[in-house]
Amino acid sequence: MKIIESEFSNHIIKSVEKDLGNIHFFNHIAVVEFNEGVHVDINNSEEIFNEINAYFGSAKPFGVIANRINSYSVKLLDADLFRKKVKNLCGYAVVSYNLAGKMNAEIENSFCLSENISYDNIKDAISHVCGKVKISTSFSLN
Repeated sequence: MKIIESEFSNHIIKSVEKDLGNIHFFNHIAVVEFNEGVHVDINNSEEIFNEINAYFGSAKPFGVIANRINSYSVKLLDADLFRKKVKNLCGYAVVSYNLAGKMNAEIENSFCLSENISYDNIKDAISHVCGKVKISTSFSLN
């Protein structure tokens, strides 16, 4: 389910359409919905990171949810490079709606520093990421 079709749609503050997909911004969370068939790597994702960094800045703790409404690939060997581009990222989740998406999320999970990132629905993913941001915010001076 697209985030704009969910119960959270009325909380979206800003939406941006990019070549790789759409980014929907909330107060402390960005939901990214990549387009069908794209391949995401460090070389072609600069516009996504630019939007995220422009919105959250370099100090405000935030989380990202990859809402896998489409099938796409991610170069997982770039995971460390992705993390370096968003140093104040404190929560991440992937929402999958089919078996292939769940399998990809499980593989992606093995490249992440946090615990489980794979969720079956957007509500659980938002709850998880909000919790991570809340914990990080309570320790932040910003």
